[in-house]
Amino acid sequence: MNKKQDFKIETAGSLMKDEYVSVTKDVTIEEAVVILRENVKDKHNIYYMYIVDDFKELVGVLTIRELLAADGEAKIADVMVENIVTIPVDEDQEEVASVFRDTDLVSMPVTNEDKQILGVIHVEDILDVMQLEATEDFHKMASMGTTPADFSEMGLMNASIGLLYRKRIVWLVVLVFMNIFSGAGIAYFEDIIASNVALVFFLPLLIDSGGNAGSQSATLVIRAMTIGDVKIKDWFKMFTKEISVSALMGFTMAAAVSVMGIIRGGLDIAVVVALTMTIIVIIGSLIGMSLPFVFDKLKLDPATASGPLITSIADIVGVLIYFSIASWYLSL
Repeated sequence: MNKKQDFKIETAGSLMKDEYVSVTKDVTIEEAVVILRENVKDKHNIYYMYIVDDFKELVGVLTIRELLAADGEAKIADVMVENIVTIPVDEDQEEVASVFRDTDLVSMPVTNEDKQILGVIHVEDILDVMQLEATEDFHKMASMGTTPADFSEMGLMNASIGLLYRKRIVWLVVLVFMNIFSGAGIAYFEDIIASNVALVFFLPLLIDSGGNAGSQSATLVIRAMTIGDVKIKDWFKMFTKEISVSALMGFTMAAAVSVMGIIRGGLDIAVVVALTMTIIVIIGSLIGMSLPFVFDKLKLDPATASGPLITSIADIVGVLIYFSIASWYLSL
C-alpha cells in the first residue's frame, strides 16, 4: 500500500512504498530466502533485503544477489552490509532526488527518527520528481510562476488560454514597470543623444549583450546549485572566477563591436562602445551569477532569479553605464 496520504506532500514519506522485505538479524541465510519467497509474490522491484533488530531498527542490508550467493547456514547478521544509505521520512523530495543522483542505488529505505524502516523509494519513483522539479525551475526562469503541475498533468498543447495567461502575465507586468527605469535613464541623457545620434544605433546591442551574459551566468549557477556542485559559501570563489571569465568575454565582444563603431560613428564612438561593452558584460555576468546566491540566502528558490528579471536589471544598468561613458569621454 502506498503511504503518500500519511505524510506531507513533496517529502520522502509521500513518495515511499511499503513494497520491501525485511528480516531480523538473527535468522540464517536459508531462513531469509524462505521469507523472501513467501513475501515477494505481491511486491514489485525487490532489489534488497533489509535487516532489522528486535526494536525494528534498520541495521543492515543485502542485495538479493548477495543473499542468494551466501552460505545458507550462515547468520544474515554476519554477511549483511551495515553501511546503509537511508532517507529521513520528512526529507524534501528535491533532496531525495539529489541523493539518488549521488549514488548508484536503485532503491533506498525511508526511516523515521528511531531509524526504523517505514518504506522504500525506487529510482523510477524519483525520476518523475526530477522531471517536475526541472519543469518548475524552467517555469520560474521564464517568470511563469512556481506550479508546473498544471502543465505536467494536461500538457502545454491542452492548457487553456486562461491558464497560460495567468501563468505569464504577472511577471511580465512587473518587468514592464521595471523597464520604466530604462526609459527614465534614456530621457535623462536626452541632450547627449541629441548631440550624437549615432549612439542610439548601439544601444540595443549593448544592453542586450549585458542581459545575455547575465542570463548565461545565472543558468550555470542555478544548474550547479541544483545538482549540489555549488553552495552559498562558494559565492566569493565564483565571483572572482566570473570576473576573469566575463572580462575575457567583454574584451572579445568589445573588439568585435568597435569595428562597427568606427564604421558608424568614427573612432570616438568606437571607443565609447568598446568600453561600454566590456563593462556591461562584466557587470551583467556578475549580476546573473550573484542573484541566485541572493535568493538562496533569502530562502527563496534560486530559479526565481529568472532570465527576464536579470535582463531587466541589466537593461537599466546598461543604459546608465553607456550614456555616462559617452558623456564623460565625448565631453558632451
